[in-house]
Parts: sequence; structure tokens; C-alpha cells
Amino acid sequence: MTGTDGPVRVLLADDENLIRTALAQMLNLEDDLAVVAEAATGDEALAAAVHHGVDVAVLDLQMPGPDGITVAERLAAALPGCRCVIVTSHGRPGHLKRALASGVRGFLPKTTSAATLAEVVRTVHRGGRYVDPQLAAEAISAGDSPLTPREADVLELAADGLPVDEIARRASLSPGTVRNYLSSAVGKLDAGNRHEACAKARRLGWI
Repeated sequence: MTGTDGPVRVLLADDENLIRTALAQMLNLEDDLAVVAEAATGDEALAAAVHHGVDVAVLDLQMPGPDGITVAERLAAALPGCRCVIVTSHGRPGHLKRALASGVRGFLPKTTSAATLAEVVRTVHRGGRYVDPQLAAEAISAGDSPLTPREADVLELAADGLPVDEIARRASLSPGTVRNYLSSAVGKLDAGNRHEACAKARRLGWI
């Protein structure tokens, strides 16, 4: 079933239950939209999207399990008719570029209003695209980051002053892997240490 036969069928995936529930209630007030599935993890999002045959999947960038972009990549194969929108509280330029390269049709911050999100859902369902103008401008001005998404994630956690063991716990990695990512990031950014690397990456909008 597709949205051409009735309301656009929407999946909302976000591990923050309050945000997800509130968005679902607001989108369901729109006559032409229907939230038919919700998910709190990437795995749940994949299963629910395929099970319900949704038209548009609204995916949190950072959630347990596969992240939103990885879910979008997998849905492209499992449910080709589904359009994906990424919402994020961490709008790094590298994330935007990765999302667009993965076929994501919409990319916007979590500060976006429900009315704007509803319009973005309609836009991507019709085959259009929507990228938040500020995030797009930041991505253009920052240039291409030499960091992999994982290196950027680890460096962002390091920027908060967390010890290696805590970074490893939060990123679901081993301490040794965290050290390797940090060392690689420091080298790519031509920095003297992780603190200089964090400062440079933040200044350039890469974390």
C-alpha cells in the first residue's frame, strides 16, 4: 500500500520516547499523514518500516543499533519505495554529506517545527528533497572532513573531556579501538594531541 491510496504512511524512529510520541501526535493531526509505526532503535525501525510498507521513514541520526543513515541505506534495498528523512541534534557537515550520498531525501535539525517536518514529509514523498538551509551552508563552508564518521564520533566524545574507557562505553567500542581512532584523527588533522584535534575539528564544523 502506498500513500497514493490514502494518507502518507509514516514511520517515526527516535530513542527519545517523549519526542517521538509528541511528533507522532502532531503529525497525526494532518489529514494527509498517518504515523503507522514507531521505533526506538535502528533494528526496530528497519523491521517496522518493512512490515508496514511505509512511504516515508523519519529517522533519528543517532539511536541504538544501526544509526539513521545506515537504516536509510538498508531500506533503499529492502523497501525501494520508501523515502527517508534524517533528523538530528548533531548536524555535522560530514553527516549531511554521508546522508545525501546514501540517498536520504531530507535532512533537518530536531529544532525544526512539526509543521515544517510535515511539509518535508510531503515534499520527499512527492519525490523532492529538503535540506535545512543552515546545515547546508555549514557543510559547504566546512569543506570535506578527512575524518571517518566513527573517528568524528569518538573525537566528539573526547572533546567533552571524557576518559578513553568512558568514550569506549558510550561508543560501544573497545578502549584499544578508541585509542586507534583518536590517534588516526590526530594524524589526519595534523594536530599535536587529541585536544588540538578536537579544537580544530570543532572550528571547521567537522564535529
